[in-house]
Amino acid sequence: MSKKYDIFLDCNKIGTTEFEKADVPMGVVFGILNFTEPISGYAFFKQYCIEKSITIVAEFSEENIIETSTIPGLVVINESGLQINGIGNQISGMDADVFFITIYGISFPFYEEEFPLHVKAYNEKL
Repeated sequence: MSKKYDIFLDCNKIGTTEFEKADVPMGVVFGILNFTEPISGYAFFKQYCIEKSITIVAEFSEENIIETSTIPGLVVINESGLQINGIGNQISGMDADVFFITIYGISFPFYEEEFPLHVKAYNEKL
């Protein structure tokens, strides 16, 4: 069974994710950002980044594609109420498809405790 994580931006819940994918050796998890309300993720994150002086790493306005650098006000909380911390986070995606949230640099042993299925799948590949 997948765990569900709540995503907050400046204390406002904007969605959830299940962190479906991982890069275990790098302490990275990423997953589809399921918005709580139907919005243009491109316009929403572009405006937020401009207002907060957050670097937009890549943008293709014709296709409504955006990729951000770390957003300090972005917080992810697990089902037990614990915040998932790494050395950074990122939002990327396009309105015609999906948006992803990535957290990178999550330390061990917390990573192994929080994401045991990803660790197990990685170890089985070895």
